[in-house]
Amino acid sequence: MILITFLLMTAALLSGIKSCPVLCTCQNQMVDCSNQRLFSVPPDLLLDIRNLSLAHNRIANIPPGYLSCYTELQILDLHNNSLSELPKRLFINAKKLLHLDLSYNNLSHLPADMFQMAHDLVQVNLSYNPGLRKIHPLAFRGLFQLRHLDLSYGSLSFLGLEALEDLSGLVILRLGGNPWICGCTMEPLLKWLRTNIQTCVADVQRAKCWGPPEVDGVLLFSLTEESFKACHLTLTLDDYLFIAFVGFVVSIASVATNFLLGITANCCHRWSKANEEEEI
Repeated sequence: MILITFLLMTAALLSGIKSCPVLCTCQNQMVDCSNQRLFSVPPDLLLDIRNLSLAHNRIANIPPGYLSCYTELQILDLHNNSLSELPKRLFINAKKLLHLDLSYNNLSHLPADMFQMAHDLVQVNLSYNPGLRKIHPLAFRGLFQLRHLDLSYGSLSFLGLEALEDLSGLVILRLGGNPWICGCTMEPLLKWLRTNIQTCVADVQRAKCWGPPEVDGVLLFSLTEESFKACHLTLTLDDYLFIAFVGFVVSIASVATNFLLGITANCCHRWSKANEEEEI
């Protein structure tokens, strides 16, 4: 009797370990918890899970270390939730992760080493994060296998070259729908884009400049070296001499003007005082 009870408890325990989370469906190492109005991530997932979908929920936070036990995970879908940030080192053990979808969330920035150790990532979708304004230069460090990066429809006005220049395998890049300020600081990135990203796989018709005024509405990928000619203007010796001469003349004129104003004020004061004495 005791042996039977022990076997039943052991079976129940093993069944619990391998059971599917409530409100989710599980099949062939895939766990689908989408469209369940979840406010938090489900605990105790299958340890050999390869595909996890948490899309179309109301998840606002992910606990630190949540993915640390799921080392076989290859696909993670978190799109259409309420995530404003991700915990540090979330992907530290996600060494087999290939596809990551974080679109339609509330992310505001991407910190350094956000995808640390997830070096096998092939596709990252960060589109439709309307508050995404800042990407750290080291946010994508180490993602040498990355082929598809979607940064469209955020609030990015600037993106440093350092954030992309190590992505040697990048093939598809989406930048449209952002308020890009195409000033001199953007020239290095745009030059790199023209050299490394084929226009046929980039959203060339959607990526537009919002400023400065002279390039407002201009397509991002249409800017050439000529567009940044003003950023490279250099002054000659004659220019410096002319500026020095103008400065000298302006200084003399300023001193003379102050001198004349002083004399005029003094004369007015004396004239006013003389009038007062005559009246007395």
